[in-house]
Parts: sequence; C-alpha cells; structure tokens
Amino acid sequence: MIRGGAVKKSVNRLYRLRSRPRGQIRDRDLEWLEEPVGGLDEGQALIRTHYLSLDPTSRVWMSSTRGYMPPVELNAVMRGVGVGQVVESRRDDLPTGSFVQGFTGWQDYCVADDTTLEAPFTVLPDPLPAPLHTFLGVLGHTGITAYLGVEIGDPEPGETFVVSAAAGAVGSIAGQLAKQRGARVVGIAGGAEKCRYVVDTLGFDACVDRHADDWREQLDKATPLGIDVDFENVGGKIMDHILGRLNVGARIPLCGMIADYNNDDEKEGLLNLDQLLMQRVQLTGFIVSDHVDRFGEVIGRIAGALEEGTLRYEETVIAGLENAREALNTVFSGESRGKLVIKVGASE
Repeated sequence: MIRGGAVKKSVNRLYRLRSRPRGQIRDRDLEWLEEPVGGLDEGQALIRTHYLSLDPTSRVWMSSTRGYMPPVELNAVMRGVGVGQVVESRRDDLPTGSFVQGFTGWQDYCVADDTTLEAPFTVLPDPLPAPLHTFLGVLGHTGITAYLGVEIGDPEPGETFVVSAAAGAVGSIAGQLAKQRGARVVGIAGGAEKCRYVVDTLGFDACVDRHADDWREQLDKATPLGIDVDFENVGGKIMDHILGRLNVGARIPLCGMIADYNNDDEKEGLLNLDQLLMQRVQLTGFIVSDHVDRFGEVIGRIAGALEEGTLRYEETVIAGLENAREALNTVFSGESRGKLVIKVGASE
C-alpha cells in the first residue's frame, strides 16, 4: 500500500530496526515511528533527507551476517545512504544550506556529529551539475561501483564480459562501460521486458532471461567463446554456472551476492569453485566505500559521459519515506529497474 504525507519540521519520521528479518522484510522488523526533532549542540549539524537510496546491502545490514560494516543494532534507526540539505549547523565543514551525501539513515532528519557519523558527509557541488537524486545513482555510489568494477575486470576489445542483474543500478552502467571498451557484453536479467531494455536501450550484445527454464542454454549460446570477465552481482546458481564457462585468466569483480541476502536459513552453494584454480581466475571482492579518495575523479568521468550522451541510466523513484520498507522488498522480487530511490517527502 502506498501512503503519502507532508513532512513536519518539528517531527522526525523514521524506521527503527526491531528484529532481524527472516526472508522478506515485514512490519515487525522495521517499525515506523514519529519522534521529535531535538536541538543541536556544538559540533553538530541537522540534515534534512530529500532522497534515500535503497540497495541490496540494506538487507545485509539488517541481519547478523558478518559484513563490511557492523550490523545495524536492534532498536537503532535503520542505516541508509541519502542526499539532503543542511538546515542548521554548528560545524564549519557542513554549512547551512549546502547539499550533502552520506549516511542519513531512514529518517527525515539526521543529526551529524563526530560521534554518530558512520562516514563523513560529502558536500555536493554548488550549483548542482545534475538533479539531486542522481548523486545516489549514476553520479553516486552505484555509478562509482560500476566504474571501479569494470576497471578491476579490465575487459579488452573482443573479450566476453558478462554482468548479472544487468537491468539494475550497477549492472546497467557496468555493461555500458565495458561495451565502450570494445568488449562483447552479455547481460543477465529477470524477464523478457528487462532483457529487451538491456539490449535495445543500453546496447548490450545479448541478454539472458534468468526466469526462463532454459536460462543455462541461453547463457551457453550467448557466450560461445567462454567468459573473460564476470561482473558478479548475484551469486548463487547463476554464478555457479558462469564459473564453469570461464576462460583461462578470467577476471571476476565480485560486487554482490544478492541471491543469498534473503536466504537466512540455507544459502546456495557453489559447486564449480575448482574452476577458479583450473582456469587461473582472478577474483576480486571490492566495496565502493574503500575508494572514497577516487570519488571526485570517477564522478567527473561519469558526468562527462552523461554530457556526451554516451551513457544511459534509469531510476525508479517512489514517493514517501513511509513506503521504504515495502519498496526495498521489490529489489529482491525484481519489480524495479535501474536505481531505486525514495523521495522522502511525498509532497515536496
């Protein structure tokens, strides 16, 4: 059910994590609350969230799984990356009126200080070179992830580059960047409509429908010369089949394992791991936050490609913070396409 409502400046609407989800996220896992907005102390800034990013890793943060960041503590505000505006500040590095990107959490207002920040907020350029929400997508952490992953995979002209979740925020950009390097790009996506989008709009050479009964045969046919680079976003049985088609010296930029994020009780195993050895494969796990020092450079390159018209992107924007919980479930059901963001105030 989609709900909407105006944001009151004296009230902070938010989600608190009450229990670790088992499978799909339910109301009892994330509680929707309204709490007062307090005053600021020295060294603090009040940030109003305008857009919130919904990413597969949010599901990992809710669990007790060992990850690249600690799990969100029970009863804490749900962790999330957002873009917003500083509405009041007692910090020189976060001036009032500036637009920023960082860990706002799933809430209308975030108090930023040196003790609560999980990572520093980034002050965005003034004036903004693109719509604010793009700094959560193609000009934000997902676009940067795609760029860095392609750089790690380093596809050469004529090589076969496979990317799973190809219609998603990261995969759609990664495939286009690999195509610009001269690779033959094969996407894997859920459903015939997404596959048409990946080929006809994004320019991939082929796309495999993971929902089809014959997806393995489709993948084999689309990669007759084997696979040189696997930009891995999914894991599970899809990755396992890809492992069996890797060429000698193949590279795997390991970006995500979304197939297992909702499988708390039983994860899908990989049977073809021996092929990493047999084919002398280079597998590199990477997290975008480890490369903060390169954000400015990469954003500049992506912005240039957008200006030249050589890069396409799509966003799914859902109005209302109160709909974030239900919207995140669509990431795993495959209902959304491109980058999924929440416009926090439905009436803004």
